[in-house]
Amino acid sequence: MLSATAVAQARPKDHQYKLWDERGLFLLAMPNGGRYWRFNYRFAGKRKTISLGVFPDVGLAVARDKRDEARRLVALGEDPGASKRQHAAPLQLRQAGSFDVVADEYIERLRLKGRSESTIGKNIWLFDHVRPALGRRLMSEISAPDLLAVLRKVEARCRYETANRLRGTLSSLFRYAIATGRADRDPAADLRGALITAKVKHRAAITDPKAVGALLRAVDGYDGSVLVRIALQLSAHLFTRPGELRLAEWREFDFEVGVWTIPAERTKMRRPHKVPLTDQVITLFEQLDAITGDGRLLFPSVRSADRAMSDNTLNAALRRLGYGPEEMTAHGFRAMAATLLNECGLWHPDAIERQLGHVEDNDVRRAYVRGEHWAERVKMMDYWSNRLDSLRSNGKVAGRRFHRFAARRVVAEQ
Repeated sequence: MLSATAVAQARPKDHQYKLWDERGLFLLAMPNGGRYWRFNYRFAGKRKTISLGVFPDVGLAVARDKRDEARRLVALGEDPGASKRQHAAPLQLRQAGSFDVVADEYIERLRLKGRSESTIGKNIWLFDHVRPALGRRLMSEISAPDLLAVLRKVEARCRYETANRLRGTLSSLFRYAIATGRADRDPAADLRGALITAKVKHRAAITDPKAVGALLRAVDGYDGSVLVRIALQLSAHLFTRPGELRLAEWREFDFEVGVWTIPAERTKMRRPHKVPLTDQVITLFEQLDAITGDGRLLFPSVRSADRAMSDNTLNAALRRLGYGPEEMTAHGFRAMAATLLNECGLWHPDAIERQLGHVEDNDVRRAYVRGEHWAERVKMMDYWSNRLDSLRSNGKVAGRRFHRFAARRVVAEQ
């Protein structure tokens, strides 16, 4: 039978050993100095062991009380080990249902779905606004006023767009919690209309034809990096999202038919996007091939061939050309093309939207336009490159009648 002194004086050895008390209770001493209470018992003909705590947090007297309670359960026909697990389950369930745990699971599911790292990073950043106040709270216990208090703090910094985006992201998180049985309803949905709506700030873009011509001439005369000049010229012709062009890899291009296929993981809509390549664009690629054709990226960083140029490079080049952020941005080439293509009235609006990489929200219409207007888009891109040539030269350049990549007109529709 153990004494409190013997327990306190138990010293570590180079192997674990046991100090026995009585009726199945013993102290397990570990080489690292840890001392753990254990209780051996038999239930349903099998020998079992359960933990009763760690010394000195649990002293000898308390360990004996726990042993006696376990023996009482055995006498009543209950397994003390199973009973302990049942009592621990509510706490585990509670921890599994906290905001922090559910948010972490949600982020991991975004990764499994193949969402971009920028999207994942934005969600992590948004959830970080909530964690200090509600991270340990159960999702099922969080109310609309709880969320509103957090959102009001974001609003207080005049971050109205962030507050509204956070509300929408929280709504998605609560729907996930409902689906996994850790919430009964979505309190974020109750906050629709409760937040200040940010004024829509459109990205600056030049859409006046004469001003577009001046911009194109300025870009042609850019005296900085050749890579940056070509990137700006391609931005005008292709009007893809800046990140899609900046991160482009040579393997994505089929120059036999003149088509660039942007992989799904790099598009905003998470689906592959095809871009017809015009004669003017191919000429630019021939220039680019002489510079970066031996590498993986079209536009590598000056610091490393394995990293793409920074996302601010094109905007900085526009500033160097004298175009302020309120006048033109790299993203503005998309608005420029969309405006002039719609204004000319030659192309179906859906063809323009498809070429911009937009996806129809309506399921019925999305099924109807599944052909993606490919043939029309090929002709439209040829027209657009010719239009840019004309604007650059004040109308002195005639449209091209023949194209090197006629084969692309029979490329399978997306």
